This record gives sequence, structure tokens and C-alpha cells, in this order.
Amino acid sequence: MPKRSSDSPRKADWGEILFTEVTPSTRADFENLFEQPGGPKYCLCMAWRNLENREHVPNDERKRAMMTLIEADTPVGIVAQAGGKTIGWCSVAPRETYRKLSPQQDDDTEAGVWSIVCFYVPRALRGGGLAAALLDAAIDHAFAKGARTVEAYPVDKASPSYRFMGFRDMFVSRGFHETGMAGSRRHVMRLER
Repeated sequence: MPKRSSDSPRKADWGEILFTEVTPSTRADFENLFEQPGGPKYCLCMAWRNLENREHVPNDERKRAMMTLIEADTPVGIVAQAGGKTIGWCSVAPRETYRKLSPQQDDDTEAGVWSIVCFYVPRALRGGGLAAALLDAAIDHAFAKGARTVEAYPVDKASPSYRFMGFRDMFVSRGFHETGMAGSRRHVMRLER
């Protein structure tokens, strides 16, 4: 996966950021990020994945479910690392590895669609461009893995919920176009190459 360095004065001085796919050999990086203080260990990015009775599943079962996916080499996403630390996450994977994400997905026979459904950047690192760098790396990763289309479900900045899915403007600036809505807040957006 590509390395990137900060080239914009608006971005924090990250130095080199390394983006790595989460696999059985890199799963500890994912676990360490999610289990640090303030990390989303309650979710483990299972909210949009197929998990029975997901609203009532204890955290340890969510973790087991995610680790089972990783150990089976199911694509789940990428992590960002800088200075030897894991500093961010983006859930990017084939759309069929998630539960239904939008009303437009009624016929799920469309091949080659990868979905971006979640970002996690620790609170202390927010606002410095890391989510945008994760988005760029996620797009590159999906297309390198054979995606024909990358689909995302971001919200407007004023949205009171689903902010972990990213902001619409970030996707528009990268060439995504809107194809509809998923609920009242989430825009369904696509990028083809």
C-alpha cells in the first residue's frame, strides 16, 4: 500500500504515513488502535457487517466476529501508521461483505463494488487531514484489489449522526457523484475508474 507524506500546509505534519491492509499478520495493529483509550472497542467496526442481533451483541462477541473475518482473509479495511504507531482506520471492503447499505442495493448482483463505511481517527488527531489521507488510500486500495466502483455513504457536516462515515464534501472533492440517499442523512456516492 502506498506511503504518503504531507504536502499541504492545512494538513498536520504527519511525516510519512504508511497505509496497511488489515490481514491476519497485521491484525494486532487494528486491535491496538481500537482498544486504546477512547477507541471504538464497543463497535470494532461490526455495525455494517452481517452479525445476527447486532444491537444486543456483547463487545467480546463483536471482537470475535471481526477477528474471524480477518483470520479468514476477508477484506475489512486499512490502518494508517506514523512514527511506529497505528493512528487511523478506514473500513473498505467488497460491498457483499456488509449487510444492505442502501435502498439502491436491492439487486446485489452488481459485481466489483467496494464500500467505504467507516473512519476512525483518535480525537487528538482530528482536523489535521488524516481522514482525507485515509480516504485517498482506501480508494487506491479498492481499485488495486479489483474494484470497478467505490461506493460510500457520507453525511453533511451538520449531521448529528453517522459522522463516522465521513463528510460528503470530502468525497465530492475526489470525484464521487451522488446516486441517492440511504435514510434521511446518508448520501450514496460513487466513484468509477
